[in-house]
Amino acid sequence: MTATPPPENLTLDPENWDQIRKTGHQMLDDMFTHFETLRDQPVWRQIPGEAKKSLDEDLPMDGTPIEAVYDQFRKDIFPYPTGNVHPRFWGWVMTNGSATSMLADMLASGMNPHLAGYEQSASLIEKLVVSWLAKLVGFPETSSGLLVSGGTMANLNGLAVARNAKAGYNIREEGLQGGDRPELTVYGSSETHNWIYKACELMGLGRRAFNEIDINEDYSIDLAACRAAIEADMAAGKKPFCLIGTVGTVNTGAIDDIVALRALADEFDMWLHVDGAFGSLVTLAPEYKHLAAGQELADSIGFDLHKWGFMSYEIACTLVRNTEGQRETFEQNASYIASSERSLSVGVTFFADRGLQLSRSFRALKAWMCFKEQGITKIGNIIQQNIEQAQYLEKLVIANEALELLAPVTLNIVCFRYNNGTTSTEGLNKLNAEILMRIQETGLAVPSQTILDGKFAIRVCITNHRTKFEDLDILIAGVLGESQNIFSERALGNKIYEI
Repeated sequence: MTATPPPENLTLDPENWDQIRKTGHQMLDDMFTHFETLRDQPVWRQIPGEAKKSLDEDLPMDGTPIEAVYDQFRKDIFPYPTGNVHPRFWGWVMTNGSATSMLADMLASGMNPHLAGYEQSASLIEKLVVSWLAKLVGFPETSSGLLVSGGTMANLNGLAVARNAKAGYNIREEGLQGGDRPELTVYGSSETHNWIYKACELMGLGRRAFNEIDINEDYSIDLAACRAAIEADMAAGKKPFCLIGTVGTVNTGAIDDIVALRALADEFDMWLHVDGAFGSLVTLAPEYKHLAAGQELADSIGFDLHKWGFMSYEIACTLVRNTEGQRETFEQNASYIASSERSLSVGVTFFADRGLQLSRSFRALKAWMCFKEQGITKIGNIIQQNIEQAQYLEKLVIANEALELLAPVTLNIVCFRYNNGTTSTEGLNKLNAEILMRIQETGLAVPSQTILDGKFAIRVCITNHRTKFEDLDILIAGVLGESQNIFSERALGNKIYEI
């Protein structure tokens, strides 16, 4: 009887390691050249039709050599990002990343560990990084913590722990359905980031659970209005369970009075959660750390490292003061993820018991590498530099009669508009929107926009370690230049822009 030959052993490893090594080295060289020559590039550019057509492909059933795949990346993908690594990108609150962070991501992907827990080096590094972060923001060493994807997930984690701790009954077992339990409510200013609505919806509380409190002139929460709302809800039979304070609101960079919120939370037996998405790390800036005063008093805090930590996406952190808070909210006891007395499965669910994810990547490596290579002192000095750059831009705006500052500059965000006094509010809104689009389309710079008291604002958020003071001079010159271009076009009969 003739034996049947065994089937071919398939693998995704390359057939030629020398060739992929060569291509990999080219990728690194190209990325380093990209970082090195950023100032010679436009901040943003429109994706041309040819590139879009090239990327509109059928499902690839057969493989293509990696060199050809990389050539397509280099031609049709690489040149057209959002531009957030550029020195003159100040839109929204985005990261620049760094060469160190990029390399750490590559190494983490190469190791490819599963971070539910386990007895492994990656778990040790995440535990270490979480302890470092607790120390940086003033939380006790015994705090529980978890690295997550971004601010929304960090804050959702904190709010979930708050609900579990303050609901007044076993919410994990009984849920929100049925019964005569009081309606759970949470409070934050009207400037609270919209993660709160996503969280309330996802957690079954509904949007109406969030009580949006009025703000003061400096865009911080009105504490008297907050107290009145809590008392009114309690009188109506509701159960206030969480206060949210923000260190660095997304619109203007305003900072709530966290110390006063702590006192208010204690008075009504409520949880205090701090959304410190980008502002919490101001505590690293030598002359401005006082701006984050009180965040160390919170029951939980969520903040990003891919914003003012200058790391590449995605990495954020939730810290909970009560060591058992996260575990009591998220722990599961399935047999297939149970811990063993010895071997790899010791502490297998250490991190999975602190959040929603079971499968988790090695985010901690880039924090560990960046902190060690760059040093906390240097990172803090660059945060301070960003704040001083915002103050410099504020002075440029105030010094020019054609420009108008639209909000106090508390931290690192400057909101302003062109206003020469010759058009209506509606006209100014259209004019400034057009100026902003032109600034972006020319590749000069990328601020973003917001609406403040009905006024369209050009919003500059400086969380950029590559920005130089002279870049802000370039921005102001660009805004003034584009405004004059628009008025010149109208004088020549172009009525597209009705201002």
